[in-house]
Amino acid sequence: MAGRKRRKMKSLAATAPNNGAASSEEREESDDQNSLFRVPVDILEQILCRLNLKENILASAVCKQWLAATISVRVANKPPWLMFFPKFGDLVEFYDPSVRQTYSVELPELRGSRLCYAKDGWLLLYKPRSLRVFFFNPYTKDVINLPGLELTYQIVAFSAAPTSPDCIVFTVKHVSPTLVAISTCKPGATEWTTANYQNRLPFVSSIWNKLVFCNGLFYCLSLTGWLGVYDPEEHTWLVRVVPPPRCPENFFVKNWWKGKFMAEHNGDIYVIYTCSTANPVVYKLDQINKIWVEMQTLGGLTLFASFLSSQARTDILGVMRNSIYFSKVRFYGRRCISYSLDKNRYYPRKQCYDWGEQDPFESIWIDAPPDLSAFA
Repeated sequence: MAGRKRRKMKSLAATAPNNGAASSEEREESDDQNSLFRVPVDILEQILCRLNLKENILASAVCKQWLAATISVRVANKPPWLMFFPKFGDLVEFYDPSVRQTYSVELPELRGSRLCYAKDGWLLLYKPRSLRVFFFNPYTKDVINLPGLELTYQIVAFSAAPTSPDCIVFTVKHVSPTLVAISTCKPGATEWTTANYQNRLPFVSSIWNKLVFCNGLFYCLSLTGWLGVYDPEEHTWLVRVVPPPRCPENFFVKNWWKGKFMAEHNGDIYVIYTCSTANPVVYKLDQINKIWVEMQTLGGLTLFASFLSSQARTDILGVMRNSIYFSKVRFYGRRCISYSLDKNRYYPRKQCYDWGEQDPFESIWIDAPPDLSAFA
């Protein structure tokens, strides 16, 4: 009787599930799976350093080894800083939106100047009294002069830093609705080159026009939304048959003309239309179908909008992604006004932002400095 009971207990033990330890087959399968992720650290880092920020964060969830490796090679983009041009005096303020900090520095070199454009850490400036046009780096205080030119109501842009051989300065003004005068210049030149071009469509120059350099071409968005394109290599000008975006019913027409911004990123051109009574609307240019496409999301891109020049960034950490940062700071310099496309709302909330009424020359986004030595 006792013998039969012992045999029955052994039989039950053999058929019971093994909750304490995995079988040899399960352990081998688990080891095989883990071996897929066991890559030498130096090789793993070389692979992971090719990922963008979003892919890097996803890869960090694989295992502890990958987490350590992704953090060691993770690179986040720096947002540009917002530079405030003084109406009186020489004290210039720079606002870092990532840490909500303001820095100040005396720049007497800017006295009597007007902002024109910013790119690659350089400013393009104009002195109306002397007709002087020059580049200025606010962090190194380097100056590069250009030949004089009268700039009245037209806007100016440049393609690359003035230290680059690819730098071209461009401006366009209308002679008549169907005729424009385009002037270009390179650092080191003794004079501007000016030529007249006929338009198939009306194009009027204004300080409210927008300029970007993209894929070797200058794109100029007129006050009424027509898009002019200048090729500096071929010396050609064309007002493209791209219908301007339609003004939404809840927008004021005045805002639709004036309260807009334009930026480029990796060959794509974005336009932001604003109105004090409605949320901003973002469009991307469809180059193939020649239409503006309304964007519901920026796909993690961040746009930094100012009237004279706007910028775009990817791989920025935190809540700044998929947002528009405007060129105004509230609450005593503690908060930059922004709009989140994820939340469909402004930050701070319940404020009226009539960007079409802002002084276009009071502020501009510029690349952040490599360090803070300029503000010591």
